[in-house]
Amino acid sequence: MLSELRVVLPGIQLLAAFLLILPFNTGFRDATSSEKGVYFVAFVTAVFASILTIAPTSQHRIRWREGDKEALMRTANRLTIAGTVSLAVSLAASVFLVAQVLYAETAASIVAGAMVASIVWWWYVQPVLRRAREGRGRA
Repeated sequence: MLSELRVVLPGIQLLAAFLLILPFNTGFRDATSSEKGVYFVAFVTAVFASILTIAPTSQHRIRWREGDKEALMRTANRLTIAGTVSLAVSLAASVFLVAQVLYAETAASIVAGAMVASIVWWWYVQPVLRRAREGRGRA
């Protein structure tokens, strides 16, 4: 679990860092209130994704050697899944924002929708279908 978090966390933090500097760019002042709203959703959900994916590491350190590894793993699993959901929202909002600035809202909606569909398929639907095919229970 911790190895998986080491893979996903740098990507989340990189996204959050880029989003963090955006409002300090002089061109950001010209953003519409709608663009600022989408930006804020992208930023907050990236930070929340970071919080959720760091939480298992912090909890592991605090609960080390208490003999409750199973509960710790269940909690870490749930937090990681919630973190990826938050990351998915941040990615979709970021893609929407970029596409809206470059093109138009309709194109942005289509591209962001395609990103959401792709994320939902690859991150969630495929593993659930595989688990169902293999007849395994919930983790």
